[in-house]
Amino acid sequence: MMINDLTAAERRVWDAFPLGAAVDFRAVDSASAVAEDAADGAGWGPERTVRARVLRALLLTAPQEEGEVAALKIEGARITGGLDLKYATVDSVVRLSGCHFDEVPDFSGARFTYLNLTKSVLPGLRSARMRVDGGLRLTACRFRGPVRLTGAQISGTLFMERAEFTAPDDEAALRLNQAEIGEELCAPGLRASGEVQLGGAHVAGAVDLRRARLHRPGGTALGASGLVTESDVVLRHADVSGRVELRGVRVGGWLELSYARLSNPGGTALRVSSSVISELWLRNGPPVEGVLNLRRAQIEVLFVEPDMLPEQVLLNSLTYTSLIPHERAERRLPMLESDGEAYLPYSYEQLTTAYRRIGDEDAARRVQLAKQRRHRATLRWYGRLWGYAQDATVGYGFRPLRAAVWLLSLMAVGSVAYAVRPPSPLKADEAPDFNPVVYTLDLLLPIIDFGQERAYAPEGATQWLSYVLVITGWILATTVVTGVTRTVSRQ
Repeated sequence: MMINDLTAAERRVWDAFPLGAAVDFRAVDSASAVAEDAADGAGWGPERTVRARVLRALLLTAPQEEGEVAALKIEGARITGGLDLKYATVDSVVRLSGCHFDEVPDFSGARFTYLNLTKSVLPGLRSARMRVDGGLRLTACRFRGPVRLTGAQISGTLFMERAEFTAPDDEAALRLNQAEIGEELCAPGLRASGEVQLGGAHVAGAVDLRRARLHRPGGTALGASGLVTESDVVLRHADVSGRVELRGVRVGGWLELSYARLSNPGGTALRVSSSVISELWLRNGPPVEGVLNLRRAQIEVLFVEPDMLPEQVLLNSLTYTSLIPHERAERRLPMLESDGEAYLPYSYEQLTTAYRRIGDEDAARRVQLAKQRRHRATLRWYGRLWGYAQDATVGYGFRPLRAAVWLLSLMAVGSVAYAVRPPSPLKADEAPDFNPVVYTLDLLLPIIDFGQERAYAPEGATQWLSYVLVITGWILATTVVTGVTRTVSRQ
């Protein structure tokens, strides 16, 4: 392009580039400049319009000024035409802030030193496999179409604070699949209408999505399967309408969902199955609307408040070391019983281990008792019948005092009955003196022999009572032995 082809606005940019000087097309009045909105850029006149091919020529062919650092720094311009930098190497700093792009820029495969599009409005962005040796700043940008950063390599931080992404229903709003970010993904306050994709991305620092608003009802709002970060994934105060897909992620720090609202009625709201996470925080927010899937996840610290849990929680093969905050067993058990599976003994064992680790043996016993009751429902009728007997008598060995209550109650009944109607001696001259209490004990305790049962023969109703006492005694003794054996083997 010849110099004489440039407009006055383009001449300003062309002359400023070799010196690294900034060109500000905004209103002269500072108050008016602050109030300007790049969304209105389609109406800006030629005095602040720059053709995209002029910028391309500057970045790729413009001569350098000796002793100066060239840089493209423009603010408040309307950029017409498509800025095509596919596979180009741009050695200069590029800052196009507060600009309005008429067409989608194409940076696919390009290499930048630094790229800043803060507060600009764009119809989309094509930048797959782009490489930025420094940082990429999309702060407060508004994208009216898909943004493709698949496979991008960013050595520094990717800034997307308060950025807005909008895409048609059949396309993802933001694609960062397989991207590599050398520092942080900093995107507090991000807004997205459409899916945000982070599948297979690797972030050395934190993924900061605090106060993010992700909207894709009935679909996947955040798809980050296989995401790897050495630090935290923060969704504190986030508002998500749609599915949060975090299957197979590796999070070296926290996955924090404190104060977050997760809503996907009729589907999965949050899935972290097959993931390895240092700490998962789900607290101080409204109840999750949808299914919570934690299957096969490995979590060091699971910070989950029962009030946030949905009606269905999938826990098959979930492994965790600590469960906080400390809650009564009755508050935790509904989580185990909400899984779609009929009976998952491993989930009960995990909760039991968590309680024992902090020394709460009573809560651990309650969980084990609930486990036996849940298991009972899977047995045949005779197994269930025997289970009811164990539960009623000694609580499957976890309520040993029940045996004493049963024993004392039956002793009282038998002692009164046989005191009122004592049985007749089989041999009057050889029978020991009758004692209704000892006689009842002789019937109840199948192993101990006090000599009363063999010496006296009850009749009528007291004979039927003796049958009941003998049978009950055997059941009671068997269940006690079963419970004690279970307790000893567990310890």
